Amino acid sequence: MPNRYAYLGPAGTFTEAALRQVVPPESAIYLPQIDVVSAIDAVREGEADFAVVAIENSVEGGVTTVLDTLASGSPLVILREMLVPVSFTLAGAPGQTLGSVRRIAAHPHAWAQCRNWIHRNLPEATHVPASSNTASAASLAGALAAHDAVPSPGSQDLTSLGFDAALAPPTAVEHYGLAVLAEHVADNPDAVTRFVLVGAPGQTPPPTGADKTTLQVHLPAERAGALLELLEHFATRGINLTRIESRPSGVALGRYSFSIDAEGHVADSRVAEALIGLHRFSPLVRYLGSYPMAGAHVSALKEGTSDKDFAAAKAWVEAVRRGESV
Repeated sequence: MPNRYAYLGPAGTFTEAALRQVVPPESAIYLPQIDVVSAIDAVREGEADFAVVAIENSVEGGVTTVLDTLASGSPLVILREMLVPVSFTLAGAPGQTLGSVRRIAAHPHAWAQCRNWIHRNLPEATHVPASSNTASAASLAGALAAHDAVPSPGSQDLTSLGFDAALAPPTAVEHYGLAVLAEHVADNPDAVTRFVLVGAPGQTPPPTGADKTTLQVHLPAERAGALLELLEHFATRGINLTRIESRPSGVALGRYSFSIDAEGHVADSRVAEALIGLHRFSPLVRYLGSYPMAGAHVSALKEGTSDKDFAAAKAWVEAVRRGESV
């Protein structure tokens, strides 16, 4: 039986584009979900083998819902990452004009990436939140189809949808047969979203030499310099952090944990040593996987932090313990 992949649907989302980088639809079972929490929970509950979810955007930063969901509940790990360029089209009904748009349905991340364009071109338009980047396009297409099926004109009012137009990926606009009101409406033409493949813990993918490790680390009791101590576990071992974000710990107001992406693999000595140090330092460290980087530049190793350097240092200490003259 093919593997089952849960993802944020419906068809045509950027998440589906990321999933297609992992496995084509003819070789897997695609399971569209209403939101990212449902996609992750489908794996935890055994309804899916894997989930594909967005974890970071080059404009808006981390997807906090995904970060928090992975950091709590039964353990899951990240197995690989995929990068998807992001662009948006403003879609509407055939014959609709751009000037008539007053309410735009969009996922909050899509709205954030297009807000300046909308302010300049549609200053009176308001945001209607959508569960995904294609949910509103699918709803609009369904309403148009139902409207066309009604013999008497005007017997179904499309305004009952609650919006006039939708921000959607260009592929979704084509998929659902909607009219293009405006193209390339994103504020940053180079925006990219990072997606991850999530599965149950098991055998860690072998190191490739260009890897990333994701962690959730809680600070110990509130004290001056605690964050600096946390960061020193990475800095002293020459580990570059590609992302660090504070998240409420849920314990008390003002208490935070940190979601971290670090260059390197748990099989690398420098990363393993850092994890040992963090485990002694922090009340809770959640390991969320080591996996190949996607399209990222790997920093040069700091002198003295290669596996060979760690092995030589360990051999020297063992020789000292044996009483050898060194």
